[in-house]
Amino acid sequence: MRGESDCKHYLLLPKVVNGHPFMNSTTVGLLVFVCTFGASLLAIAVRRQIPAHHMEGDSKDVVKLVLGLIATLTALVLGLLISSGYSAYQAQQTEVQQLGVRLFQVDRTLAQFGPETHEQRDELRKMLTGIVLRVWPTEGAATPAPGPLQKEGENLFGGIVALTPKSELQRLAQSRVLQLLENIGETRQIMIQQSQAELSRPILIALLSWVTALFVGFGLLARFNATVITALFIGSLSIAGAFFLIVEMSQPYRGWVQISSAPLRAVLAQMGQ
Repeated sequence: MRGESDCKHYLLLPKVVNGHPFMNSTTVGLLVFVCTFGASLLAIAVRRQIPAHHMEGDSKDVVKLVLGLIATLTALVLGLLISSGYSAYQAQQTEVQQLGVRLFQVDRTLAQFGPETHEQRDELRKMLTGIVLRVWPTEGAATPAPGPLQKEGENLFGGIVALTPKSELQRLAQSRVLQLLENIGETRQIMIQQSQAELSRPILIALLSWVTALFVGFGLLARFNATVITALFIGSLSIAGAFFLIVEMSQPYRGWVQISSAPLRAVLAQMGQ
């Protein structure tokens, strides 16, 4: 089992789960939409200035082949980013659920130890309340600072270590609680490492350049009319939505598609019973 100093720090779940610089998903989506739709409209306008023989016969076929190549590359990379983002999001959601289960087990095991653990159970409840308010702040509620949460975690661990088992059952309960706290710490470290994995900006920039080039090609091959404009608008909106989802899933604790705090709030409601 790890030393006491390691386990103390395991008890705090700070908001470093969002430690990487915040990339605004709405801004990214709007940027993609403006680039793609704007590029297609510009290409339609430029098409009138291009000599007719440049957009007919073999020239038109070559443009279509290049557009097909870019479309294939874009589809592969977009699919990969969405798939990996969703997998990471699901992993974080599962770990939040596991964290809730283990915290509940700590509370119930302390309850089985006896009435002398009332103070430790109260510290656990306060610590979990602080975690929920800090990671998922509610409107009008004060967000706890990291210092008090760290102190509560240290007090909880120290209080459990200081317990004096009076029977074999209590000794096993104390050992079980310490093991659960160590598991909670491991889960916390995994959550931090996973959430700190930043999106590759060069890949996003390359992908944006590909989809922009793709819509330039669409505009060059189309004549201006309501049907074409509507199709290009829907296409740009779809691509922007894909970028939006990729960025959203990379920041699971904020934004529009954030992980629910329901598992931890449910545990909090059952603590102390």
